[in-house]
This record gives sequence, structure tokens and C-alpha cells, in this order.
Amino acid sequence: MTAEVASSEASATDPAPAAPAPVRLSRRERWTPILLSILSTVVVGGLLAWWIGSSEQWPVVQRQFFSGEAMVEAFPAVLEGFWINMRVWVIAEILILVVSLVLAVMRSLTGPLFAPLRVFAIAYIDFLRGVPALLLILLLGFGVPALQLPGLPNGALFWGTVALVAGYSAYTAEVYRAGMDSVHDGQRAAAKALGLDQWQTMRYAVIPQAIRNVAPALLNGLVSLQKDVALLSVIGIRDAVREAQIIKDRTFNYSSFIVAAILFLIASVPLARFADWYARRDAERRLQRTA
Repeated sequence: MTAEVASSEASATDPAPAAPAPVRLSRRERWTPILLSILSTVVVGGLLAWWIGSSEQWPVVQRQFFSGEAMVEAFPAVLEGFWINMRVWVIAEILILVVSLVLAVMRSLTGPLFAPLRVFAIAYIDFLRGVPALLLILLLGFGVPALQLPGLPNGALFWGTVALVAGYSAYTAEVYRAGMDSVHDGQRAAAKALGLDQWQTMRYAVIPQAIRNVAPALLNGLVSLQKDVALLSVIGIRDAVREAQIIKDRTFNYSSFIVAAILFLIASVPLARFADWYARRDAERRLQRTA
């Protein structure tokens, strides 16, 4: 018995096991994968360039799509239209995050008193998720302004933005709801034990954790919306795509579309890399928490 007590006391006073030392790679081990990646990328890119350039029609395509002179001429008008895309993107994203969160909360409420809210949220999400974004923009952009509703703008830009917000809100609401479902039931039970009602439980316990859980998915939705704002060109909005199309109809040269594509890439690629970085950091944080 004395020996057992001494052993337990000794184990209690023993220092915690040291964390494993980080693996130190040699310079060759660090640089070899990087150099191989660069080399393989250059080889594949060179083969693609040779394959495309060997086509007999490449000079014609180059003049029609990659004319430097036509790109310089089209750049100011396309850039002005792209500014409209960016403004719609920012405004729509703010509205989507708010509207979709309200829909997700409405759908997550329990109890018979909240049944009308749940039914409305389910019907809204099911209907708008089932209609293609392009069709929704055409219906709202051309149909609703014809009603001349008093007190509401009749511009195509306004209703096109409403269509984007309505469609994306339905998708984003389900992202929020998935985050709410991922919160452990013990969190709700603890909030209830503290005397919080259903709304306070959602406000202080569920929603903050749910948003943190689905932040990478929300960022991906932000990237997707940045591209879909170009759909507004189909209802006559003079955005980057529409301006490029007008220039193409005037000059019979498609290089203006390349200018628009480059502008969208300049905006979307850094955002996509940020979304990847945030998702990777979030995964590492969860792994450390589990360990």
C-alpha cells in the first residue's frame, strides 16, 4: 500500500511528457519538391502552348480574341462596367448574409407557435433553390418593373440585384442551418439550464458557433456570387460583360471579353486564395482543439 502511494505521488509529480520535436528538413528535402512542382508546371504549360499554337487557325483566333490594340481600346468602358459589378456584389452579399441568417433562424425555431415562420422559410428556400439564377433574374428583371408597383424602384438594376439576393439567400440559409445543426445539443441544454429562452439561446449560444463553423462555406459563396453578378447583363445592365458585348458588336472583335475575364480574375483569385487559407487555418485550429 505504501509502495502504491509512493508510486502515485511520484507519477503526480512527474513532469508532463514533452511535445515531439519538430522535424527539421535539410535544404535538399525542402527545395526538391518545390523545384519539381515548378518544372512540371512549366513543362505542362509549354506543351499546352505548343499544342494550341500549332493549330492552323491559331493566328485567326489570336487576332479575334487576343488583340492587344483592341484590348487597350476596350479597357476603359469595360472597367467602368466592372465597377457596377463590384458595387452590386458588395451590396448583394451584405443583404444575402442578413436575409439568409433570418431564414435559417426561422427554420430552426421549434414549437407550434413558430410553425408559420418555419413553413414560410421552408417554402421560400425550396422554391428559390429550384429556380435557376438566370431564369430568376429574367423574371424579376423584366416582369416586376412592368407592374409599376408604387413605392418601389422600377429599374432593372434594382430588380436584378433583388433576384441575386433572393436566390443566394435560399442557398446560404441552408449553409447557416447546417452550422446550427452542428452545434452540440449540450450547448442548448446548458443555455436552457441558465434560464435563457429560445431566442436568447440562438443569439448567445448557437448562432456565434454556427457562423464560425460555416465561415469557409460562406467565403466560397462570396466567391461564387462575384462571378454570378455578370448574369445581370442579360437584362440590359451595362456591366463589364454587357460593355464587352457592345464593343464586340461594334468592332467584330472578341478581345473585349478577354478584358472582362481578366478583371473578374483579378477580383476572384485573391478572394479564392483567402478562402482556402481561412479553411486550412480553421481545419488546423479544430485539429489542435481535438488534440
